[in-house]
Amino acid sequence: MTQQSITVIRGDGIGPDIIDAAIQILDKVGCNFAYDYADAGLMALENHGELLPDETKELIAKNKVALKGPLTTPVGEGFTSINVSLRKQFKLYANLRPVLSFKGTKARYEDIDIITVRENTQGMYSGLGQTVSADGEEAEAMSKITREGAEKIVVFAYELARREGRKKVTAVHKANILKSTSGLFLKVAREVGERYPDIQSDEMIVDNCCMQLVMNPHQFDVIVTTNLFGDILSDLCAGLVGGLGMAPGANIGEDCAIFEAVHGSAPDIAGKNLANPTSVILASIQMLEYLNMGDKAEKIRAALKDVIESGDRTTRDLGGEHGTSDFTEAVLERL
Repeated sequence: MTQQSITVIRGDGIGPDIIDAAIQILDKVGCNFAYDYADAGLMALENHGELLPDETKELIAKNKVALKGPLTTPVGEGFTSINVSLRKQFKLYANLRPVLSFKGTKARYEDIDIITVRENTQGMYSGLGQTVSADGEEAEAMSKITREGAEKIVVFAYELARREGRKKVTAVHKANILKSTSGLFLKVAREVGERYPDIQSDEMIVDNCCMQLVMNPHQFDVIVTTNLFGDILSDLCAGLVGGLGMAPGANIGEDCAIFEAVHGSAPDIAGKNLANPTSVILASIQMLEYLNMGDKAEKIRAALKDVIESGDRTTRDLGGEHGTSDFTEAVLERL
């Protein structure tokens, strides 16, 4: 049996600490991966003079699967978001952001189980038409939605729902105001929904969706939406289960996928053994499911759940007093 190679980008700030924790757990459960380490972000800028070196892109293209820690894009002119660049480079059109309640967290709700499926390459994040007038008084940006792009993401959401036994897909839009772009997305979502009579199809204006998520999040199952709205809504959903430290992300294309912690690099606690590695551990679970290694994914999920529920060596954001290494050891012992 051929050994699976994974490209690993440890990232910036707390990235190395939490990625190393996830690697220990993957090894403990017997994944037998070969790891190709690559630089991106500030570390790459320091070592290679650029945020996303060609060697890193080549390793991702070779292995087709990557596990990534948080990356820092320097604030200022001339620097393009590394995450956006990766999504464009590898045509990672689907951003998959699940949130699941764990007992023992400081969350305001229980029994949350929502997946946000976000179109990852179009809309306001496509970078088209960004201009600032010479006098600095006016700025413009273009949002572009294609029928092909909308159909791919909505079909992805319904296929995911069917595969996982989900009951409802909610298409979120702003077609009442953005009649062209959001209007096209909603039109396509309605057409696709008709092909899946076994799944309930719903639609909701984005501002109402935000309110409903806060007031009654249990009405949601799978949310599918455009790029900007998906970015905002998935963070809101993370807040329902305890914050970004409890939320993983997968960026999936036709033949390539990158799995990541979705929170920032937290440079203020970097190297201090304080970070909660849960987000990237959950991302590694997504990666295992993508690689049809669901049995190993479930073992890690059960171990992680037990650690958090029992409060055994949990980090400060989870109400404990321990650090990254102790938390990781608690998960490893259960494996």
